[in-house]
Amino acid sequence: MKRVFIHTFGCQMNVNDTLRMSEALSSMQYSPTPTAENADLIILNTCSIREKAEDKMLSALGRYRQVKLQRGALIGVGGCVAQQEKNRILERVPYVDFVFGPDAIQKLPEIIGRVEADRVRVVETAWVDSESYVFPRADPNTSRGKATEFITVMKGCDNVCSFCVVPHTRGREVSRPFTEVLQEAASLTTVGVREVTLVGQNVNSYAGGISFAQLLLRTAQVPGIERVRFTTSHPQDLSDELIEAFRIEPKIMSHFHLPVQSGSNQVLERMRRHYTIAQYLGQLEKLRAARPDIAVTTDIIVGFPGETDDDFEKTYQLAEQVRYAGQFSFIYSPRPKTGAAMREEEWGSVAHDVKIARLERLNAMQKKISVEFNAKFVGATVEVLVEGSSKTDATRRFGRTSQNTTVNFDGDAPIGALVKVQIQSASAASMSGKQLSVDSLPAVMIPEAMVAPEVCVA
Repeated sequence: MKRVFIHTFGCQMNVNDTLRMSEALSSMQYSPTPTAENADLIILNTCSIREKAEDKMLSALGRYRQVKLQRGALIGVGGCVAQQEKNRILERVPYVDFVFGPDAIQKLPEIIGRVEADRVRVVETAWVDSESYVFPRADPNTSRGKATEFITVMKGCDNVCSFCVVPHTRGREVSRPFTEVLQEAASLTTVGVREVTLVGQNVNSYAGGISFAQLLLRTAQVPGIERVRFTTSHPQDLSDELIEAFRIEPKIMSHFHLPVQSGSNQVLERMRRHYTIAQYLGQLEKLRAARPDIAVTTDIIVGFPGETDDDFEKTYQLAEQVRYAGQFSFIYSPRPKTGAAMREEEWGSVAHDVKIARLERLNAMQKKISVEFNAKFVGATVEVLVEGSSKTDATRRFGRTSQNTTVNFDGDAPIGALVKVQIQSASAASMSGKQLSVDSLPAVMIPEAMVAPEVCVA
């Protein structure tokens, strides 16, 4: 068996794509390895949403060069940076052997075969037409021993927000037929999976034969599926039907990631977000009425071109008013081919030190709110799906609440068990407690020694 190490950057779509890469490579007798040092093949599955992610990719390539010199390992770059930069990666990094885009995952055996047989460097970034695109069918054995797994339901995005490179790296929206999604969910239960997360660049614009709300409800009814999550959503597609699904189906978990990006209507207009703050807050109010215990998280961009002190204050006040359970906030960085990058000079750049100061202020406030949000659970009993041993203490277990908060706890329940945990302490990022009882066990019990190594995620 040859060994492959895949270093994954960015979003959950990329994590899911990494699983599909591993499956495609298994036909070439490649097995996953948790470290690059003993790999025969190294793949970087990249993200181009932020400039920092590209810098991380280049830094990682520098480290893996030594493995190539010592072992002769092949090195490939896939994902969104690959789609964006194409052959420029080969020009910039002479020891990279091949580059492939998200649509070429199923071609990996062919690409590597060409590299090995013809001793050539290969670039495969051609788009597959939307009408011809076939979603990779997951092999459930890849997920054996896991309690939770991703299912891709759509790819691409048609919104063309002025800051976002996704339409250029992932293409137009394509939705997977709902029957395939349900079949994949059912197949995952045969290897012990009890929770699925439906993923896509903009899942609530799903159009695979039924609405996204109906897809969630049908997935929740698949025998063996106990929990359903999804990400990521666009506020303009948050329908009343989707909100109603939260009211009527308890298997849909109490967490909604709803990126607002800015609290200023003027900035939202330049971002091409197509909603106002009043509309956003109105939908949020209905969502919280349907599911009072829901945890809402968000994305915020600080220092977007033309953002004034007043614009930022509106963002700060919005975050303070909404009291997000958590937020992913970043300073703006121009992305190739995006509207904002082309009009930054016209709109006006924000000084880097101003961006940093705004981000630090926003993060400090959010940390305080996150601590308060989690502190509400201290002394309470919550339901947790056991996902494995704690990453901070192998003698403990970990899982997540319905609100998607990580819980590390003392207990002995197996992977896939639903347990009651009494929360004893909380921080901004996680909670700690002790197992009180086991509510249900998975239908498929897998020894933890058989669990596949996790993918490396930057």
